[in-house]
Amino acid sequence: MSNVTSIPNRPHHDAIVVGAGFAGLYMLHKLRELGLSAQCFEGGDSVGGTWYWNRYPGARCDVPSLEYSFSFSDELQQEWEWSERYPAQPEILRYLDHVADRFDLRREIHFNTWIQSARFDPDQGMWIVTTDTGETATARYCILATGALSAPRKPDFAGLDDFAGQWYHTGQWPHQPVDFTGQRVAVIGTGSSGIQVAPMIAAEAAELTVFQRTPNFSIPAWNQPLPRSVQDEWKKHYPRHRAAAKASRSGALYDYSQRSAFDMTAAERQAELDARWARGGANFTHCFNDMFRDKAANDIAADYVRNKIGSIVQDWDKAALLMPTDHAIGTKRICVDTDYYAMFNRPNVTLVDVRATPITRITTTGIATSAADHAFDSIVFATGYDAVTGSLTRIDIIGRSGVGLKDKWRDGPKSYLGIMVADYPNLFTITGPGSPSILTNVVMSIEQHVEWVADCLGTMARTGADLIEPELAAEDEWVAHVADIAAQTLHVQANSWYMGANVPGKPRVFLPYIGGLGTYTQICNEIARDGYRGFVIR
Repeated sequence: MSNVTSIPNRPHHDAIVVGAGFAGLYMLHKLRELGLSAQCFEGGDSVGGTWYWNRYPGARCDVPSLEYSFSFSDELQQEWEWSERYPAQPEILRYLDHVADRFDLRREIHFNTWIQSARFDPDQGMWIVTTDTGETATARYCILATGALSAPRKPDFAGLDDFAGQWYHTGQWPHQPVDFTGQRVAVIGTGSSGIQVAPMIAAEAAELTVFQRTPNFSIPAWNQPLPRSVQDEWKKHYPRHRAAAKASRSGALYDYSQRSAFDMTAAERQAELDARWARGGANFTHCFNDMFRDKAANDIAADYVRNKIGSIVQDWDKAALLMPTDHAIGTKRICVDTDYYAMFNRPNVTLVDVRATPITRITTTGIATSAADHAFDSIVFATGYDAVTGSLTRIDIIGRSGVGLKDKWRDGPKSYLGIMVADYPNLFTITGPGSPSILTNVVMSIEQHVEWVADCLGTMARTGADLIEPELAAEDEWVAHVADIAAQTLHVQANSWYMGANVPGKPRVFLPYIGGLGTYTQICNEIARDGYRGFVIR
């Protein structure tokens, strides 16, 4: 790609798309349907987004494969065959490769290219995008499909450069398999990635030490092969399944209880919890309809899981450390595991409580805590992401008035619907802060956003409009609404990455919209039908 000189009113592309995961691929497809030219920039050497980078052993989606997939093409739905109930990373990546090839999307993607900056030129009414090689491109529209979980938190431990062994981050795993056979391995972090990767390493390593600061609730996946007969039956009813999922809170066909915990007898509550544990997966957290508003109701489900941990882990001291007590179940991202708790019964697995004995530094030979020095051959950092906003703020985005997005969001992200930001005309964020995104089956949220953006661009083309931008008042009202809805739940009481609590210095703001995907979609559609209420179009 060569440098591009901007020409007034003649952008090099109609749209620039940043990111080639689920969101970027579908956005390219919709732009082509609209007859708009597009260029996509992707940091990896192929498509996949988060599933391109997260190649750690055990990486798997916690949404069933038949739902964690595109619905926009029935031919695609019918032809793709999934192998398991919950899809593993290699299978999801194969699926996205298939999507890119089936719809001939690669010819519009510039791989191995990171976007460093995006600046709106008000005189030309265009976005000027600069890559990590200094090359530029211009477009009328800039669409950020960068993902909510795609900015890994780099380890910030003192002494890391001194470590003589190998270290890895789950969010930037090598493309070649890593052999831990016979090694002493540390895993730092017990969120979803840590809970998935640790049992896989324990089966190989001579010794595994898990460093835990905060225990998490995890529900068994009970993953299993997906018979052809089950898939065929599901595919017969895909339109009905998809409509129900998109109208739901989570964008997935969970069994949403219609009863309060206290409208049930003790025996009924026990039966409900037993059934959901036996079924496995994130569906567990929908066992009572007051689960996230009534702490007493939540405690019933939390105590159930804590008792399960105690029944699985044979060493009571370990079991007690693994039982979360500082947050309501489900208010941090619920984890879905395969043999995580049982792993601690293995003689080669040790648990270190870093609240009691904090990590002080990485040493040449391993990890030093306040209590001891631990020797390791390899260290795995499962330390998560700068979620939702990190992939956006790492780009230097400058709006119409010359203000950087990082500065505008210094006290927390501000957006209208999680789709656009006041003072940043023609800039769209797919599943951005203030939208349901990470609280849902994100593929359904992505489809909803991409289709809304595409409809908006189509409307602008038909009416001869060049620019769209949220009104500041509409943005302020939406930010307040997102905060008000969150404040009615237990979620805001947890120090979670939903709140930005895992990143030092990040404002404590509940990042997604918790009102539900179905409700949110209705709001977005009503705003569009009302002539894009809250937006200025000119």
